[in-house]
Amino acid sequence: MSADNAEQIAEWNGAMGHIWAERQREIDRIIVPFGAAAMREAAPEAGEHVLDIGCGCGDTSIAIARMVGDTGAVVGVDVSQPMLEVARSQGKQAKLARLEFREADASAAELPADLDLLFSRFGVMFFNDPLAAFGHMRKSLRKSGRCVFVCWRTPKDNPWAMTPLAAAREAMGITAPPADPHAPGPFAFADADRVRGILLGAGFDDIDVTRFDSTIEIGESPRLAAERAMQIGPSSRLVRELGPASAPVILDAIERAFAAIAAPDGHVRLSGSTWIVSAGNPG
Repeated sequence: MSADNAEQIAEWNGAMGHIWAERQREIDRIIVPFGAAAMREAAPEAGEHVLDIGCGCGDTSIAIARMVGDTGAVVGVDVSQPMLEVARSQGKQAKLARLEFREADASAAELPADLDLLFSRFGVMFFNDPLAAFGHMRKSLRKSGRCVFVCWRTPKDNPWAMTPLAAAREAMGITAPPADPHAPGPFAFADADRVRGILLGAGFDDIDVTRFDSTIEIGESPRLAAERAMQIGPSSRLVRELGPASAPVILDAIERAFAAIAAPDGHVRLSGSTWIVSAGNPG
């Protein structure tokens, strides 16, 4: 694993990784529409060899393995041991012989050669040096191979994340300026021009960046939605930074914010906005 990504590796093997592993079904349900859109763009075919970058708990790797069949092969890589434990368990249940999960930092680890496709659902925004990472990963592609991933657009275009975070920050009296928008994290690839520049610099061509939006059901009630926001997304990071004593205040503030926008049935639904990115390997 790359020392440059040590902070992210530690985080995904700490509280965040354990939460995502424990709440895998719930989280996957939230982000399925975005992964499905990227999968349609990637269009894995029978016999193809695929690397799933930041595979998490493995559902995208399993889906791709079913598409490529027995004549293809899929390797899912991730730095999170807790999430890989779930992935391996699910992979075993799926009984897919040509599916493998590896604990590895895709930005620096030795990767399979002559791949047809690099795929990722929200797994490529955390590299400390994305230009070097994509340059390294491109080398594993065959000539005319392709790369397809989905990443979040700007925070302001993602109320699912910013509505609870704004409520939490206000409740805690936090007025500090926003962090570096290009720092490794969920929104590091929000700038489409930056993404194109990274991919061009890494040697890719035929780059396309297309917007894809979908509604996310945060929870069946304001309280459940607030509890969910406390577990995943930017609000959960704030709670970890401030410590457990902040949790009750933040939870109440987020619940109030969600109550103000809940649907008549009580459900809290907010929009999410992403880029579906595709690129080719000229060789």
